[in-house]
Amino acid sequence: MIRVLIADDQALIRDGLSLIIDSQPDMEVVGEASDGAEAVRAAGALKPDVVLMDVRMPGVDGLEATRSVTSGGDCRVIVLTTFDLDEYVVQALKAGASGFLLKSSPRQHLLHAVRTAAEGGALLDPGLTLRLVEEHVRGGPSAPADVRAQLDRLTAREHEVLGLLARGLTNAEIASRLYIGETTVKSHVARTLDKIGARDRIQAVVVAYEAGLVRPGEPDEPPIP
Repeated sequence: MIRVLIADDQALIRDGLSLIIDSQPDMEVVGEASDGAEAVRAAGALKPDVVLMDVRMPGVDGLEATRSVTSGGDCRVIVLTTFDLDEYVVQALKAGASGFLLKSSPRQHLLHAVRTAAEGGALLDPGLTLRLVEEHVRGGPSAPADVRAQLDRLTAREHEVLGLLARGLTNAEIASRLYIGETTVKSHVARTLDKIGARDRIQAVVVAYEAGLVRPGEPDEPPIP
């Protein structure tokens, strides 16, 4: 069972999310919180697999709570909001979130995000990914020294894998592009994430674009999911 904690200052939203989660045979709601501080305490006590975290909550907001929750263990956080502002996306990922979804997203997107996060993956609302990339590219053409140092640790093959990963390709698609086995790709991805200090594929995308390894609009760039 995937154990889920719901943090939102609106009781109606919490009730609705609870109904969706508890309707699934492989999920259960183990607790609720009405603000960020309560969410941090509940996450520490209940040890959920995934926290659905609202951004705007009184006192400690969802971004600060996400930072605390993700720094304290293996719990994954999916940030939910009614706002699709770029600044929230960037801040949520920097805080350690494994996903960012709008509350207007279809329920199947939410359920997929919970399962993906519980398995150690990451997921962004499809409409936000390109804007996230552009936000980092606008920061300037020069990568910070720490990012350059991270990329210097990669082999040539790992550079290739990171570039394709950052364009949104799956492991199977990367394997096909590089003419190698999918198991080999998984090994390359795991080593790449470890070397650049990325918790998951989403954070690896951030590093790749900060470093200028890939840029929006490049030729032969597959659609970003």
